[in-house]
Amino acid sequence: MLARYVVAAALVVLPIRLPKKHGPEVLKLAKDVTIGDIEGTVQHMAADVKGNRIFLAATGNNTIEIFDPQTLQHLGTIPGLAQPQDLVFLPESEHLLVSNASDGTLRTYDTKTLKLIDTKPMGGDANRVGVIANGKYVVVGWGVGGLAILDTESGRRADVHLKSHPEAFQIDSTGNRMFINLPGVGEVAVVDRRSQTVTESWPIRQHENVAMAMDEADKRLFVVCHRPSKLLVVNTEDGAITASLATVGDADDVFYDQKRKRVYVIGGEGQIAVYKQGEGPGEYIALGRTDTVAEARNGLFVPEWNRIFVVARNRTPGFPMELLSFTILDEGAEPAAKSK
Repeated sequence: MLARYVVAAALVVLPIRLPKKHGPEVLKLAKDVTIGDIEGTVQHMAADVKGNRIFLAATGNNTIEIFDPQTLQHLGTIPGLAQPQDLVFLPESEHLLVSNASDGTLRTYDTKTLKLIDTKPMGGDANRVGVIANGKYVVVGWGVGGLAILDTESGRRADVHLKSHPEAFQIDSTGNRMFINLPGVGEVAVVDRRSQTVTESWPIRQHENVAMAMDEADKRLFVVCHRPSKLLVVNTEDGAITASLATVGDADDVFYDQKRKRVYVIGGEGQIAVYKQGEGPGEYIALGRTDTVAEARNGLFVPEWNRIFVVARNRTPGFPMELLSFTILDEGAEPAAKSK
């Protein structure tokens, strides 16, 4: 039955184009393909490192699309979702968690069979997903101010009420705190996950803080804002903003590279902006930018493969979706600009 509904994604390998480099070359285009038969917008991605697969939430198609990370060849489709948003792959169980905006569910799929094995209601506009303790707890942001914390062993659920929609969050694995972007009020909320309460609120100056990454070792959050487009470096001990840098516009994903102490911001203006830690965690410098394609605001950094994947959503009829992969380079990483 599943085969009847699988969407065949026709891939056309494009000639490798050399992206424009704005500063030293730190990313190199490895593969660039167009994807047919996938309509509308796309959202976030997840990786199965051992199984050599990447998963893409094709929101407009109501599907999850599966690709080979090296060739970008299409491997399969999971159909029948409800505006899928975020994905988390659990390596031990080989299960894929997917949030769905239109019906507010968190669905679990067996990635061996591609079959649905569990559905749990979270709340309308279910969005970002995170896990704690290898999947024992699952955290889902939803609605205009909801954060659900689900104990997957007991089935118990706790809810944290927030001031506005949780756009992105990071979980401190060494402590009990979660940091949540609340762009509706221009704040980062700090949540104690044991007491399920908001303990602090840090102002982000109404920059529309959307994407977030974290350097746990150096106690820093990387908060990407819109209008104006900024990358803010925030001290997780007191909420102080230690650096503010211009970044690419229309960004929806940001990643921290622990090995290189870099930050990668993926923006819909068609660039990946790269930053590197300076003399200490309070200072970051801009290494440069690499061109992608317009509308490519989502992506995935996989350190085990030394790759960044970027996907351009298909908003305009006649313009196919595009999937790109970049190899991360160590050479030529000299400062191009300094934060003020």
